Amino acid sequence: MILKQLTRTDKLAYIFLLLVLSLGVYYANTDLEYFDTVYTKEDGFAEYCTAFLLFCISALLIYRLIKFFLVKKPLWKIGVFFMALIFIFGAGEEISWGQRIFNVESSEYFLENNAQGETNLHNMVVEGKKINKIIFSQLLTAVLIIYLIITPFLFRKIKWIHNLINSFGVPIPKWHHTFAFLITTTIVLTLMPSDRKWELYELAFGVIFFLIYLFPFNKYIYESKP
Repeated sequence: MILKQLTRTDKLAYIFLLLVLSLGVYYANTDLEYFDTVYTKEDGFAEYCTAFLLFCISALLIYRLIKFFLVKKPLWKIGVFFMALIFIFGAGEEISWGQRIFNVESSEYFLENNAQGETNLHNMVVEGKKINKIIFSQLLTAVLIIYLIITPFLFRKIKWIHNLINSFGVPIPKWHHTFAFLITTTIVLTLMPSDRKWELYELAFGVIFFLIYLFPFNKYIYESKP
């Protein structure tokens, strides 16, 4: 049943993700130095792919906002606008807002308070603790679990939650998105003995969320109805 829900784009995206993760498992267990310094390096393939996918999600949301601006209600516009901002922020943070691409030097504040001396928030250090670990790891993990596992059940069972989510234009994952997240999490946590594995996890996040926003369960929220 789940396989029948997959579009051609879904299948191609999952094949790509499976290939990336399979190579990750192979290199992490046979050549850890290559895995850390080449396959998942800073400014590498995984990082740029993640940023690109997050930017694509934001662009897709902005396109929908413009396309349906005159026919949708204010709450829908607010929800879609803020989701677009969130993904733009995520894409920018992923590549430190293009700092290394354009060879821009960090200000003195970021050199002193950022763990990597970069112009981004997720590597900031506050009272000896990295924001990345507190917010972008622990909090984001909780959000992913709620959004990908709990919310789809509530959306299908509780009418007021169903209506509230639709009112703000929030896409709901299909079950194959949830399964892809669970399988990816299992592979990354159990089969990759490296701290750099989180680069591949972020890439998987980008792939799965791009598919969710492209083909959500409640796809009618991105149609011309008010």
